[in-house]
Amino acid sequence: MRFSRSVSSALALVLMLFPFSARAETYAEKLGWKPGDRVVIFHCDDAGMSHSSNAGAIEGLEKGMVTSVSVMTPCSWVPEFARYLEKHPQVDAGLHLTLTSEWDLYRWGPVAGKPAVPGLVDKEGCLWDNVDLVTKHATPDEVEKEIRAQVDRARTMGMPITHLDSHMGTLFASKEFFERMLKVAMETKTPVLAVGGHMTLVTKGNPDAVQTLKGYSEKIWNAGLPVIDDIFAETYDWKTQDKTALFADLLKNLKPGITEIIVHCTRPTEEFPLISPSTDTRLGDLNAMCDPVLKKLVKDEHILLTTWRELKERRDKVAAGK
Repeated sequence: MRFSRSVSSALALVLMLFPFSARAETYAEKLGWKPGDRVVIFHCDDAGMSHSSNAGAIEGLEKGMVTSVSVMTPCSWVPEFARYLEKHPQVDAGLHLTLTSEWDLYRWGPVAGKPAVPGLVDKEGCLWDNVDLVTKHATPDEVEKEIRAQVDRARTMGMPITHLDSHMGTLFASKEFFERMLKVAMETKTPVLAVGGHMTLVTKGNPDAVQTLKGYSEKIWNAGLPVIDDIFAETYDWKTQDKTALFADLLKNLKPGITEIIVHCTRPTEEFPLISPSTDTRLGDLNAMCDPVLKKLVKDEHILLTTWRELKERRDKVAAGK
């Protein structure tokens, strides 16, 4: 998930959808981990977006600490990553549901096609280049239709779908949009990015957004899907190739529970700067995930790494009373 210019509004809606719970028990405990355990998903967004993105995601999985990835199914380099997943079926791979096409020179359109979802496309026939324009022009029905088309493309290509999340936070920018993602997730029994625990990191800087609005975390849990305690999505804003110290500070101060830390590991090729100006921050994520110093810190801090697949397996056991 890359929050871009709509980070504040997207995070605010996430907080309203998954409000703070006064219960001391973490979702990690609910899923069978011990009290005090700090459980982390190192989650790499944007697989399939470019060859560079695929190379970085694969390197992060094979040589680094990345435990989970999500794929942008409207993008041109998805077939390359689909072939990787075919050879590596154990990889925890979800869908980075994509409703924006934000770069200037490299763009993509909706999987459902323009005639099916006209409110999702701009004058070039591509997805809108920012979240605000999506919320302004698209209807919930169009959003659901595109979500289902992206799920269908992944299934057609034989890709696993271990979870659903949202590129640039678009599906968290509207309650109605989020409900359509949740509808598909519950219908298909697919975990969805849902924060319902202490939410320490996700609420930082947004105290006014913590509302007692009845949220969805209990509904999601009761539907047999896992919920996590916190999420950190700000590594994209660390504009450096050397992020080890920043990640170390983050990890040392994690609270107990399940935290997803979002990264954008990329091994930039010659053309990547033509796609995006984000080379440094993406390479910085990859460098940190593969850094032996950070790997040792994770071990020394007794941080447990997990995947969305494991969360679902544990949730199924809870439901079965095991």
